[in-house]
Amino acid sequence: MSELEPADFDRADYRTVLRRLTTLDQRAATLREEAQRWHAERATAAEEAVRVAEREVREAQHAVRVAQRDLEQVDARAAGLWSDLVHRVGPAAERFGRTLPAASIPRQRDRDAADYLDEVEARVKYTPPARPLTFGTQLLFGIFGVVGGVLGVVGNVVVRRTAEAAGGDWPQAAPVVALLVLLLFPVLAVVTAKLVADRRGVGLDTAAVATVLISGLVTAGLLFTVVQFAQPPSG
Repeated sequence: MSELEPADFDRADYRTVLRRLTTLDQRAATLREEAQRWHAERATAAEEAVRVAEREVREAQHAVRVAQRDLEQVDARAAGLWSDLVHRVGPAAERFGRTLPAASIPRQRDRDAADYLDEVEARVKYTPPARPLTFGTQLLFGIFGVVGGVLGVVGNVVVRRTAEAAGGDWPQAAPVVALLVLLLFPVLAVVTAKLVADRRGVGLDTAAVATVLISGLVTAGLLFTVVQFAQPPSG
């Protein structure tokens, strides 16, 4: 049955009009239910979107905190590596570093910051292998030993003569002190050889130390014997 137009109500009977009004009321109730259901669905969807957005905000805030902590750790490690480099290179690196920006990780990079730091750490801690000792270096170390022995004998003689001139209890303690002086200079020759070896980047192995020490002690012993025989007998 078709819907009645306003002009049709003039020709429709009472029952027809009543039936049409009842149908309209049912349709209005159905539309109200659909509107309420649509509103409830939209409200539920909006609440779910709000919950998702809040969760994403919390996750983003946590990611920011993690990134900030990672940044602080990277900066601290970079500063520590720079400090290690300055300690290894010396004051020259510190003066040079004043003209450079602070140590940091490149912003445009194709790998993780830890990879950069690991590479820098490997380079900072890298120690080149010691060069082998050459004949000239070994000869130089032998000369250090001879010079140490000569200086030891000179110091020995100086201590003895100073004690004899001073008198008192000094002449009794002079032999012990003079012997210590005699042995001290060959040991100092070894220390000097170690400094020279470090500067030249060569390794001072046990054989080289023995060369310096034995040459110094042998020189000191021979020269001390010569000095003793050369001195006139006391009395």
